[in-house]
Amino acid sequence: MSKTLILFSTVHGQTRKICDRIAEVMRGLDHEVTLMPLEQAPSLEGFDKVVLGASIRHGKHNSAVYQFIEQNLDALRSRAGAFFSVSLVARKQAKNTAATNPYMQDFLAKSSWRPELLEVFGGNLHYQGYSAMDRNIIRFIMWLTKGPTDPNTKVEYTDWQKVDRFSREIASMEILSR
Repeated sequence: MSKTLILFSTVHGQTRKICDRIAEVMRGLDHEVTLMPLEQAPSLEGFDKVVLGASIRHGKHNSAVYQFIEQNLDALRSRAGAFFSVSLVARKQAKNTAATNPYMQDFLAKSSWRPELLEVFGGNLHYQGYSAMDRNIIRFIMWLTKGPTDPNTKVEYTDWQKVDRFSREIASMEILSR
């Protein structure tokens, strides 16, 4: 089977949790998977597929995501690829697809990489796990978007069935000839 590298950029851990699930599903389908944080990314040589997951913080993907893509663009283009974004905005039905999610559209506008698969997942809202500043910023955004504002709120918006489907789609991607 294929050798897949799964990289993640996360702030509070939900993107890592999603990547763990993708790796679990793919390993269950007899794929060899390597999972690591983006900042520890190895050479892409030896991998047939590359999956990159990135969370949103203060309305943006980490700049390291774009730096990695630009530094590895040729290698990424010569492999099967997938990208997903994790945000609280994706909790809303009108913004939970790659075509309708503003952060995915922003990613596509800023990135030269066009992976075969794109997806967005709702994140995890856990006010008590945030710094005081982040908690207040997120509560204000939630108030504006009619989301939960109780400071004791802890809600996971990730659709795990959608993650499983995405994982199977990655597993079934054809390996590009290099």
